[in-house]
Amino acid sequence: MKTNLSLASIAFLCVFIISSCKKTNLDPVTPVTPVAEKIVAKAETDTTIKLPQDSLILTGKSGNPADTVVGYLWSQISGPTEASIKDESSSAAIARNLVAGKYIFQFMIIDKKGLTAVDSVSVTVMPAQITTLDLSPSNNSSEINLALLGTQDATNRASIEEPLAAWTINGVPFTTRNLLKFDLSSIPANATIVSADLYMYSDTIPKNGDLIHANFGADNSFIVQQVATQWDPSTVDWFNQPAGLTDNQVIAPTTPLPFLNMDINVKAIVSSMVSNNSNYGFKLQLQNEVEYTSRIFCSSNYVDVSRHPRLVVKYIKN
Repeated sequence: MKTNLSLASIAFLCVFIISSCKKTNLDPVTPVTPVAEKIVAKAETDTTIKLPQDSLILTGKSGNPADTVVGYLWSQISGPTEASIKDESSSAAIARNLVAGKYIFQFMIIDKKGLTAVDSVSVTVMPAQITTLDLSPSNNSSEINLALLGTQDATNRASIEEPLAAWTINGVPFTTRNLLKFDLSSIPANATIVSADLYMYSDTIPKNGDLIHANFGADNSFIVQQVATQWDPSTVDWFNQPAGLTDNQVIAPTTPLPFLNMDINVKAIVSSMVSNNSNYGFKLQLQNEVEYTSRIFCSSNYVDVSRHPRLVVKYIKN
């Protein structure tokens, strides 16, 4: 029997045969590579400190808990001065010797694969607030001119000048020293003393010495000391005068000038007075009490108030 196929049937059969002859394998799939955990450094947040604090701890860590860190490194990127970094190869370093300004520090971590990551932190150092205490009292009752005339006490509690002198009066030896105390009670005991200056002004019309020159003698250098013990302004005299401490004493050099105003750095003395609660005042005397030597200054009883002894203390409250 002969079978006749239509054209449509023949076309369908061809499509079927071609489809059956195709490969049955799936297209190859591209393998997926696991994504590596990213190494992340995380420094502390930016911070601000205020002088006199001049150091702080820098802390950092890995920002990826899955990462294994094997090394750290802290370094300075910028700043007004070069800071000193202690333990720079740890997660917690100490930055020291900071001054006012802005610093940027870099924190680096190294993982077990040798990969590195960095982060940075800024540290702003604010200047300290400095308080100034300016003392120049008139008629200071705690300013005493100690004097010895021959063998007799000649202490003067109301002299218009502070003579430091070794002289004679009518041939009798005359020696003078001075005690001078200012009220420092407003300065906190834990304050940082930034500076302390004692200003003394030559008496241009001296009542002691040769009555012409405030400064006289081959060596008229003088000593400023911290008084060692309490003393009573109403009873102190040459014979019971308190001792001066040699620690922190200041020696004002000799001068050939007949008049010379003085700015004496007494920071160490004032620091000791404040921190040890031992403000017993200053003691001034010639370094060499040899006859015909003098340094004569105005006292707080002097008519011109601008020439009174003056103490200017600058300090920071801690």
